[in-house]
Amino acid sequence: MAPVPRLVKPDTQGLVHLQVLRTERLAPHWLRVTLGGAEIDRFRPMGYDQWFRLFLPLGGDEGLERLPAKANKMFGYLKYLRIPDGVRPVMRNYTVRAYRPATADTGAEIDVDFVLHGSAAEGTAGPASRWAESCHAGESVVIIDEGLTFNPDRGTDRVVLVADETGLPAVAGICASLPAHATGLAIVEVPSAEDALEFPHPVGITVRWIVRDRDATPGTLALQVLRDAALPDAAFHAYVVGEQALATEGRRHLVGERGVSKDHVSFCGYWRVGVASPAPKSQRVTAEAHS
Repeated sequence: MAPVPRLVKPDTQGLVHLQVLRTERLAPHWLRVTLGGAEIDRFRPMGYDQWFRLFLPLGGDEGLERLPAKANKMFGYLKYLRIPDGVRPVMRNYTVRAYRPATADTGAEIDVDFVLHGSAAEGTAGPASRWAESCHAGESVVIIDEGLTFNPDRGTDRVVLVADETGLPAVAGICASLPAHATGLAIVEVPSAEDALEFPHPVGITVRWIVRDRDATPGTLALQVLRDAALPDAAFHAYVVGEQALATEGRRHLVGERGVSKDHVSFCGYWRVGVASPAPKSQRVTAEAHS
């Protein structure tokens, strides 16, 4: 039998222009931005951990208007990099935390949950956190849909989901899409008890919240819990996301020590401890001036 592809691509990946509808502070390290309006009708929800490229107008709307049609592909990305610094939007990857279709009274909406590190007021936040804390209703953004990392063809009846806080929206989205009879385990590591945002899930899914000690390296506690956990006896679909070491070491443990088939493990490193995501020079200068 042919191996199951790791990713599930969307039908289309064009630029979709959206607007900020509202924001909501959820917890010390969480802020929700709700997007809609503009071209929201062009977005096709896929459920699970659907993710997208998000372009933030830190240099104003001019940068959004200059985005190439395939900014997520090699040649399009090179064109994106040619947009002058100070005008070029910042690009980050985010998950659809929730999608609500249009009703008779409201248009469709997408919730995007941002993990906040540092402070926008003190100049210690990264570009995405700073934008999330300061954006306002009516502000424009652009997204490019990228589809799913969690491939339902690998199984939905039994799952083992492992993430740090950056993967919490994905785990929540997956649980919202699983069949009601699904069983398994979700391990989620968060920086504080207040950041353990409860989410609906099938009754057969056990959710284990791990509150990280201030001195612990992100992802290490979730990885240890995975190593010590009793896993389903029957075949299951494993999903490990978050800090790079958590994703790669979690997959290595499942395949090498637990005997899980590679075709039943979805994994993705969202970030790496000690390595900042690239930002335009103008944004780095602004942050340094406030530090």
